[in-house]
Amino acid sequence: MDFGITGKRALVLASSRGLGLGIATALAQEGANVLLCGRSGEKLAENCARINALGKGKADWIWSDLTEDDAVTALVKAVEEKFGGVDILVNNTGGPTPGTTEDMTPEKLDSFFQTMVLRVITLTNALLPSMKAQGWGRILTVASSGVIEPIPNLALSNTLRGALVGWNKTLATEVAAYGITANMILPGRIHTDRIDELDGANAKRQGKSLEEVRTASIASIPAKRLGTVEEFGAVGAFLCSGSAAYVTGSTIRVDGGAAKSI
Repeated sequence: MDFGITGKRALVLASSRGLGLGIATALAQEGANVLLCGRSGEKLAENCARINALGKGKADWIWSDLTEDDAVTALVKAVEEKFGGVDILVNNTGGPTPGTTEDMTPEKLDSFFQTMVLRVITLTNALLPSMKAQGWGRILTVASSGVIEPIPNLALSNTLRGALVGWNKTLATEVAAYGITANMILPGRIHTDRIDELDGANAKRQGKSLEEVRTASIASIPAKRLGTVEEFGAVGAFLCSGSAAYVTGSTIRVDGGAAKSI
């Protein structure tokens, strides 16, 4: 299938590793030019070299930290200088610290709200006018399966990522007539460094070994395995494609059938 995004310009947040890198790589393999960003210049440079070696879409990178007040301004300036604008925006942020609802102090809530919600919305608003003017755009926001089935000991993530679901649905109805789609992609147990970190935290909390926690987790997944970053990235790239022009306002799960809700 031709995704129809050859030459399209994509900004992918938090793409030095994991899910963001998976989507960026998949977009480039479909011919899109991707701007990677994150807090590890070394990893970003290595990722760009690897993507560019494939000989399809081009990759470039900038250092970016969403905890900084000028992060949105810097990102908008970067896409203008490097690509002359953006057609595809992939909103992706790191996850907050594990914990219960009682661990959600005002300070933690405010800090992670800034990076996971406020700056995602502000950046999207800043890039929307050019998408409207050209009559084409794709906005994809990476969240978590916790927004449909809350994950134990991830109260902050369940709360803050849940806020983006209502925002995305509202946004999708507002921009659909301009040829812009807005969707959310919800990873289940995709094997990334983040999953290793969370499994380690759960093992410590439960007094079990990492292997015991991982085995129990996999047993609860109908597919009986963890997903791969490549599988996740492929779904993300499709949602950013021309072929997915009539898919908007949706939350798409990539979880091996793990979520029990309909």
